Parts: sequence; C-alpha cells; structure tokens
Amino acid sequence: MKVTRKDLEKSQVELLVELSVADFAPYIEKGAQKLSEEVKIEGFRPGKVPYDILKQKVGEMSILEQAAHLAIHKTIDATIDENIKDQEVAGQPRVEVSKLAPGNPMEYKIIMAVLPEIKIGKYKDLGIKQEEAKVDEKDIQKALNDVAESRAKESITADPIKSGDKAIIDLDMFLDKVPAEDGQARDLTVLIGKDYFVPGFDKSLIGAKKGEEINFSLPFPADYHQKTFAGKMVDFKVKIKEVYNREIPELSDDLARGFGLKKLEDLKKFFADNMAHRLEHQNEQKSEIAMLDKILEKSNFGDLPESLIQNEAELIMAELEQEIVKQGGKFEDYLQSIGKERQQLMMELLPQAVKRVKSALMLREVAKAEDLKISVEEIDKKIEELKIQYKADANVAKMIKEPGYRGYLGNILANQKVLKKLREWNIG
Repeated sequence: MKVTRKDLEKSQVELLVELSVADFAPYIEKGAQKLSEEVKIEGFRPGKVPYDILKQKVGEMSILEQAAHLAIHKTIDATIDENIKDQEVAGQPRVEVSKLAPGNPMEYKIIMAVLPEIKIGKYKDLGIKQEEAKVDEKDIQKALNDVAESRAKESITADPIKSGDKAIIDLDMFLDKVPAEDGQARDLTVLIGKDYFVPGFDKSLIGAKKGEEINFSLPFPADYHQKTFAGKMVDFKVKIKEVYNREIPELSDDLARGFGLKKLEDLKKFFADNMAHRLEHQNEQKSEIAMLDKILEKSNFGDLPESLIQNEAELIMAELEQEIVKQGGKFEDYLQSIGKERQQLMMELLPQAVKRVKSALMLREVAKAEDLKISVEEIDKKIEELKIQYKADANVAKMIKEPGYRGYLGNILANQKVLKKLREWNIG
C-alpha cells in the first residue's frame, strides 16, 4: 500500500492511498463473499455463489464498490495515525474513491483538517482589574416600583383612558395607506404611560373610551428593530376594546409580606443582593473576556480549518435559536425582525466563531503547558452531581449514558479548570 501526503491550504491535508492489484485482491474476495450472503440466486445457498455467477447477477462494479468500502474501513485509521503523527485531526475526515476499475489498483483520498500550529502569548501576570459590583439605588427603587405595579388591583371603567390605566386594543398599521405586513395585533395590552411600542403611541390613546376607534400617525425611529417600519411614518387604526383603572399599592411592609418577608427593607435588601450577585457575574464575564482578548492578541495561530469555523458558527446559531425559543419566541420571527436571512446571519457570526475557536485552542495549549488535566474521578463526581440535579429529566439521564458524553464533559471541565487558573494568575 502506497500513501502520498499533500498539504493543502487552510490547515487541510490530503492523503492519497493506493492499493495495488495484489493488495486489493483480498478485499475483492471478501466483498464478493459479503454480497453472496445477501443476494438470493436460485440454485445457490447464501454465501456459496461462485464469483462469475455473482458478477453476472450484481455487476462487477458492485463487487468492487463493496471491496473498496471494506478496504477503506480496514486501512483508514492506521493510515491517518502513520501519516499525521505530530498533528491532531479536527473533525471528521472526508473520503473519496478516486480510482476503481476491474484489473487496476484501487485509490482513495482522505481529506482532513488538522489543528494549526499555535504560539501562545503571555498568559500570566496580565494585571486585569475586575470592576466592583456597585448597585445603583435607582435600580433598586425601580425594582420595587415594578413589583408594586405587578400587584396592582384592576377594575373595568367606562371613563376615558388616562395615564396609569391599562387598555386592551386591536391594532392595524398602514404604510402609504396599505396594510403593513405583520402590522396587525388583536387583544393587545397597553399600559398607558410606559412609552409602549414606539414613542408617543400610548399617549395617543389618552382620552379615548371603550368601543371607540381612533386613527393617528407616528414616525418610527431609524434604528427600530423591524426594518419594515424603521425610519418611516406609520398610520395607526386602533379599536379600544376594554379600559382598566389600576390601583397600585404603596411601597410598604404590607407589600413585602406578600412576598413572604416582614418589612419593606427586607424586600429592598432582597433586590439589592440579587442585583449585586447578577452584577458580580457580569463583571466576572467582562474581566474574563478582557483577559482572553489580551492573551489572544499576543498569540499566533496558523490557518484555522474552515470546517472548525463553520461548525462553531452553526453552534452559535443553534444557541441563539435555543435562547429565543426558551423565551417563547420563534427564530423565523427574530430573523424577520432584524431583516436578515439565516445564511446572512451565519456569515455575520463567522468573526465571533473565529474568536471562539481561537480561545478554545489557546485554552488547550495552556492546559498542555501547565499540565492541567481532568481525572476520571472528577468526571465521575460531576456525572453523579448531574444525576442528582436532573433526576427528573429523562433527556439528561439519556444524554449522560451516551458513549461520547464523558469525553464531552471532560473537555468542559478541563476548560473550566484552565479558566480558573488563568483568573487566579491575571485578574485582581
């Protein structure tokens, strides 16, 4: 068997594998035997069909194709191991049969991406400062006001709409007197005074009564998220279906007791602690990103395989879609709201994908340099924790049993260990 290596651009390698007529002959025999066990031919038992009879029945190329499949399956792993010794294959190799004909050598190509050479920049003593988590008193007050509003008592009224009321409306929007696409809504809730939807919209409802239909026009901001309306004058037709007075409770100990607390100060502290925790987490993320950016800035990478970048972009897209669905939305609606096709968004995600791939490769190199490894015991412990945490979730239980899950979890834990060390060395 002869193997010729060719280094391609973008960290790709092609191995041309040639099996001589003599090398390929045993696979032809095995391929014919396998087909003879599967094909029914009158007068012959399965597996006992002579080669010439089988060739007449299924065609010689069918036998050769079966033989090629067996030859590739048998030789591919050893071929890659012997010819890609000091490099690591990224992703799944692509295989193409390049020569297959009776009485000739058999050739196939293995085309694969390999991880590029990486030279890590300085990754210790970078002096990254993490911001202190300071909660603004205005944010706490807003949270208290929002909670009080959520406990408002509502009563139907025939009076004209005023600030603070809630209105249920049917809405139709028009562009140049033509009904706008996705410009209709039914039984829409509007809180008057909350600058709902577009500036000036809810104030235009003030003075209207239940059963009335009103018409008005408003300009949409140039940066409005729905490109259909951005920067345009839009005509509105609104039918008032119901009006509610809203009586908002005072900020008092009674309000706090509704949340199982004794005093208003306890509720205020609850919000302050939660905001501080959330802000602390945000600051940790910001300082971590700044740290990784600084390391990447001083690191050198060979050509990144396009397959790695594409796979990462698809992963980012899937994460985004999952998050939108989790919030009750539809990804198609999101794409429409930002005025982009799926493929267009995918292209815009490529720079982010490149950065994520580089970060992952850099973390691997730091782990090697510092001999940071994850033990079998650490993986076992994490799996047991997940089993307890998600014991009622059948999907998680099934996922944990998947053959590749331990390796996947090991990679996550390894990255977490490296990041923890990098934070200790660099962030104060």
